[in-house]
Amino acid sequence: MSLTFETPEETAAFARRLGALLHAGHVLLLEGEIGAGKTHFARALIQSRLDTPEDVPSPTFTLVQTYETSEGEIWHCDLYRLTAPEEIEELGLIDAFESAICVIEWPDRLGPLAPASALTMRFRTDESDVATRHVDFHWSTPGWTGLLEDAA
Repeated sequence: MSLTFETPEETAAFARRLGALLHAGHVLLLEGEIGAGKTHFARALIQSRLDTPEDVPSPTFTLVQTYETSEGEIWHCDLYRLTAPEEIEELGLIDAFESAICVIEWPDRLGPLAPASALTMRFRTDESDVATRHVDFHWSTPGWTGLLEDAA
């Protein structure tokens, strides 16, 4: 499945719709080059789930930001600075895959620890229009099909 978003607002609206459908155990793997829209998408999704509005900074330097909601935790991870999959276990991320909603940027750093049930979202910019984002979705767990149809 692929979607195209013409504006940052369209990307954020999709993030909010998808975010409303997620629950503990859902893992989103956000792939794409720097500036492709991964953090923008993650920020909109997380803010839409918060009980009290708050800033959602990029976790580039902290690696992990956690957010409490009335329905459980959301983990936002930026794994860009990690050098080995073993560092993932030190962060507690493996447990979070089951107990929280996880939104992970630079998931290639997970290596073999990436959950098979995750939804992979590949963000691409449009060379002819800097505001346009193309997102390709890949999954193997059947449950994602209905969620994506509902969110689209």
